[in-house]
Amino acid sequence: MNKELIVRSSSTAVDFALLKDGKLIELHKEEDNNNFSVGDILIAKVRKPVTGLNAAFVNVGYEKDAFLHYHDLGPQLSSMLKFIKRVSTGKLRNYSLKDFPFEKDIDKHGSINDVIRANQSLLVQIVKEPISTKGPRISSELSIAGRYLVMVPFSDRVSVSQKIESKEEKDRLKRLVKSIKPKGFGVIIRTVAQGKKVAELDKDLENLLDKWSAMCKKLYKAPHPSKVLIELNRASSILRDIFNDSFTGIHVDDETLYDQIRDYVLEIAPKKESIVKLYNSSVPIFEKFGIERQIKTSFGRTASMSKGAYLIIEHTEALHVIDVNSGNRSNKAKNQEDTAFEVNLLAASEIARQLQLRDMGGIIVVDFIDMGKADHRRKLFDHLRNEMKEDRAKHKILPPSKFGLIQITRQRVRPEMNIKTTEEIPGSNGQEVEAPIVLLDKINADLEKLLKGPAKDNGIVLNIHPFIAAYITKGFPSMRSKWFLEHKKWVKIQPRDAYNYLEYRFKNKDGKTIY
Repeated sequence: MNKELIVRSSSTAVDFALLKDGKLIELHKEEDNNNFSVGDILIAKVRKPVTGLNAAFVNVGYEKDAFLHYHDLGPQLSSMLKFIKRVSTGKLRNYSLKDFPFEKDIDKHGSINDVIRANQSLLVQIVKEPISTKGPRISSELSIAGRYLVMVPFSDRVSVSQKIESKEEKDRLKRLVKSIKPKGFGVIIRTVAQGKKVAELDKDLENLLDKWSAMCKKLYKAPHPSKVLIELNRASSILRDIFNDSFTGIHVDDETLYDQIRDYVLEIAPKKESIVKLYNSSVPIFEKFGIERQIKTSFGRTASMSKGAYLIIEHTEALHVIDVNSGNRSNKAKNQEDTAFEVNLLAASEIARQLQLRDMGGIIVVDFIDMGKADHRRKLFDHLRNEMKEDRAKHKILPPSKFGLIQITRQRVRPEMNIKTTEEIPGSNGQEVEAPIVLLDKINADLEKLLKGPAKDNGIVLNIHPFIAAYITKGFPSMRSKWFLEHKKWVKIQPRDAYNYLEYRFKNKDGKTIY
């Protein structure tokens, strides 16, 4: 498995595309005006506690106050409030928690009014960016993420990622971290820490402590609200979370970004520095790596799969619904049950990709093609779980219901990636249709099917709108020439002025419609 990160920079945003074996699996956008990124820590003031919600609204500088529930305060809230007060007034200048007297943990079933009050200073962390009409979701249980470890101030607990399955490795890592962990800080050991030596873990922990000290220095007389710790830029945070030996290339089209990313890779994986490359070409970087085509064909209401199968993806206010369709897929060698099972397995892989790619969250209901065999339903469920193993968002998958539906819940911390895939028809006063690049994929698929059947012996004529006809026949090698080289069959192109922009028909040499 090869992974590549493609980074495209513009004057207002930076786009990140993650490819796995050439296939687009994640797409992120970092805009210059995004002041609320997941992981950022701010010093803010409580606007007002609301007893009925057992929560408080906090002014973080957004147009709407952030929501802070009692359960997100963290058990060590009293210790943190005491620390903030002493640091912000200049009474405490040693930011190590080694000798800091901790307060008693707050009651986990307590009331918001018992622990915080209006106009109180509070350190909060963004856990969910502003989505739709809602302000950011925040927590005052802070965590600072590193490459191998996550540091939790005002705690002494050491825990290990559940994705590390070996008990021996879990025990080894816990033992190592306990030997280097400073007092007053808890540590969560990340999955990528597997097999790492104590020196690498210690270096990561030192970096996190430096971040903590730099953040604390900003608290003295800091304005409220203000950002005191900024999460890594999106490129570095992606690399921090997913970078491993399977990465074969990081391509960047901006020199400043290239220097930043190369320095970061040099820090976390010095042997891999050479895979970071500055892209210089007149061809746009997303076009060069086939990303634009994949964006056009992967977003939108319909997502195509191989051999005619496709997904219909619908969005409502409460949930997402995905319908699996076999299309005109046919396989005479197999019965209906086996065909349904085959399409469902294909769909499960594509659904796992689509959830990551669009960053869909909340409740997702998938209507797979009905299958009669319990063994097939179990295998489909196991396959979907396996395909979603690499999804970094927290998720839960329920087994198929008796109606053949599978329900998925997936955490959403950023607005869903929503890309327009339709284009305006020239001279049509704003009428829009599916992107022409999708049409060409459909024509290719239909032609391949026809050329494998009996129709190939009676000549094939493609009737199509003049705009598309010109595109198919232009240049050398043209698309039609490529068809000839691949299938050893010449396809006649017949422009039709009466056809709609995306309308086409395959006919034989006698003028009879064959597709």
